[in-house]
Amino acid sequence: MTCILQTTIPFNPLEQRPLPGIQPASMDSWLHCDDAFAAQMQHRDRLLSNRRSDVLAQDPAAVPAAQELLDLVLAQVYPDSTDHVTRPDGQSVQVDRDRPLETLCRLVQEDFCILQKHGDEHVLTGAILCFPASWTLSEKFMRPLIDIHIPVDSYDENIARRVQRLFDGIQPGRPLWRFNALWYEDAELHQPRSANERRDPQTASSAKYLRSERQTLLRLPQTQAVVFSIHTYVLSAERVAQMENPA
Repeated sequence: MTCILQTTIPFNPLEQRPLPGIQPASMDSWLHCDDAFAAQMQHRDRLLSNRRSDVLAQDPAAVPAAQELLDLVLAQVYPDSTDHVTRPDGQSVQVDRDRPLETLCRLVQEDFCILQKHGDEHVLTGAILCFPASWTLSEKFMRPLIDIHIPVDSYDENIARRVQRLFDGIQPGRPLWRFNALWYEDAELHQPRSANERRDPQTASSAKYLRSERQTLLRLPQTQAVVFSIHTYVLSAERVAQMENPA
């Protein structure tokens, strides 16, 4: 197990909100960089090298969207980039537009899922997913939204219709965001799990770590693909208790 923890989180992960819990964001706050940057990026590098097929999937039709996403991330985070960028941890990364998802994996902490409209539904056509929270990329690749969320009990047909309408209404330059919060017994960030292998629920009274994902949705202006980004925070139960009961 790799134990990489944040000491702070820029929202209250225990705040209760009804599904889907979406709220507006801005391009300035679309992506985050936190105190776990160096450790998380090293873990991403290892996963991409050692478990590439588990963390990366891309349909040929998703390549233009992935390249557009790479250009957008570079403009937002590394505006002075050339064919190389220097990350906040001092590591140099080559910008390879022929391998956009691999490059994105090495630039920012966020995982990215690319969803493109096929008929009446958005389908997962590409992803770099180093830090799955109990799901498996291979089972969701090239599947529509309703199938991606099975077996989430609260994701019923009513929620599915609302989420599809939400996806249809997403605008370029106007990201939306939400968060979740799950208690885990260990801090490992890479936690794939088959849909047939349900995770035993953990509670605040028994688990050692709180895992919270800051998830954003953004439409790319040229390809019109929707990008679902995931920034993963893991905090110790002790740190969460301090947040709830500050001195």
